[in-house]
Amino acid sequence: MRRVYLDWNATAPLRPEARDAVIAALDLVGNPSSVHAEGRAARGLVERARGQVAELAGCKPGEVIFTSGATEAASILRHLPQDSAVCVDETAHDCLWAHFDLTGAKDRPEGPGHVLAMGLANSETGVITQPETGEDGLWRFGEIRCDSLLLDVVQAVGRIPWSFHWSGATAAILSAHKLGGPKGVGALLLKDGTDVEPILKGGGQELGRRSGTENVAGIAGFGAACAAAARDLDAGVWSEVEKLRNILESSLASRKKETIFVGNDRPRLPNTSCFATPGWKGETQVMQMDLAGFAVSSGSACSSGKVKTPRVLHAMGLDGRTAEGALRVSLGPTTTEDDVLRFCEAWLRQEKKHRERAA
Repeated sequence: MRRVYLDWNATAPLRPEARDAVIAALDLVGNPSSVHAEGRAARGLVERARGQVAELAGCKPGEVIFTSGATEAASILRHLPQDSAVCVDETAHDCLWAHFDLTGAKDRPEGPGHVLAMGLANSETGVITQPETGEDGLWRFGEIRCDSLLLDVVQAVGRIPWSFHWSGATAAILSAHKLGGPKGVGALLLKDGTDVEPILKGGGQELGRRSGTENVAGIAGFGAACAAAARDLDAGVWSEVEKLRNILESSLASRKKETIFVGNDRPRLPNTSCFATPGWKGETQVMQMDLAGFAVSSGSACSSGKVKTPRVLHAMGLDGRTAEGALRVSLGPTTTEDDVLRFCEAWLRQEKKHRERAA
């Protein structure tokens, strides 16, 4: 049985360009902080990758701080030198909620001096949410008004056009493995002139923002993945992925009228479909589809396998029974129409069995 991978929002397959860059970097012996030729060669790889990340993300190379991933980048943001309250959007990823340890944006004070932390594209539904500024110059999101913006762009960068500079954000977090780089490396984008208290102190690497010898191989792979992702964007690759996503949804909708497609009336990532079948638990669907040869998920990978309330879907207005029946299918550039149609047929077979068992 040929397995079909449809969980790109959890992690994208490693790009060949990233694999080659990682392997080449592993052959370098030098420490990037050393001044001899071997050290300078390693430093050169790190700085080349920094430029590649900056090119994709629309920022200056000096605004890129390499980390072990987006979660660490979010933890650094917790140490911004300010006394302001941070308002976290209710649909934000757990890494923002956990590091700011808040109960929700609606319970926080708003106005000048406060900070809004949110995701640009939701990992579970693909819904894109762009904050706006009012006449007073403050960021507005619903009833929240803040004068600084922290963005989680993990799912968005490399899939939709985005620029750190034109976003107006003070900081942003991103992760290599979501766009075809290696796992265990990411970056914090920090606007020029913004101070941050490092959580890892020592040798003063990354301009004193994140000490510790750089993960040269991971960073090189990250940079190569960013360069490849930029080429894909320019070539319109994700528009083709969106066509496959639409084929998937229309194929299911034509045969299952009661299926609810979450966020399909809003701007979404081109690759993401979240649909719900009330009464058929998402975790059960994941296991059944896995046995049928398809890798999908019932939400964020960071939450998979844990018994917890589907917070994001509840925040979007879904009732508990519907939210618990949600399945996420996320596609990528190597997904084929045959993959999509095979998935639809397999899912419909399992849905029929579910109804027969429930009868």
